[in-house]
Amino acid sequence: MSKRTAKAIWNGTLKDGKGTMNFSNYSGPYTYVSRFEEGDGTNPEELVGAAHAGCYSMFLAALISGEGLTPASVETTNTVTLGKDDSGPCITNIHLDSVVKCEGLSQEKFKELAQAAKEKCPISRLYAGGTAQIDLDAKLV
Repeated sequence: MSKRTAKAIWNGTLKDGKGTMNFSNYSGPYTYVSRFEEGDGTNPEELVGAAHAGCYSMFLAALISGEGLTPASVETTNTVTLGKDDSGPCITNIHLDSVVKCEGLSQEKFKELAQAAKEKCPISRLYAGGTAQIDLDAKLV
């Protein structure tokens, strides 16, 4: 399988510093405000959400393809909630919201495949047993 590399650099204090996260062709700034408040830039949770949405969409497409069907689209939005527990800040909830267009796929089979993708995509498996609960709303249209 493949290996991928990402890099982050942070300069300064937590509240007054700033950083940049880099991978592939992406370079994004992040700050205390973009992570813990509402400000310009990205944050680790947003990138976790993007990774999970992409992973889930691809995995669900693979499962649908395994049924001999071709999905027209699998569009997934991921909402990551940053909260706190006794140890400090942590991801408390990940919510996947997916809409699939696929001719010939029954609702019953779709529900089975959507749940399997939620449990078995590599990013979901990475978070299994962690502090975050992963929820799913999936629709076949």
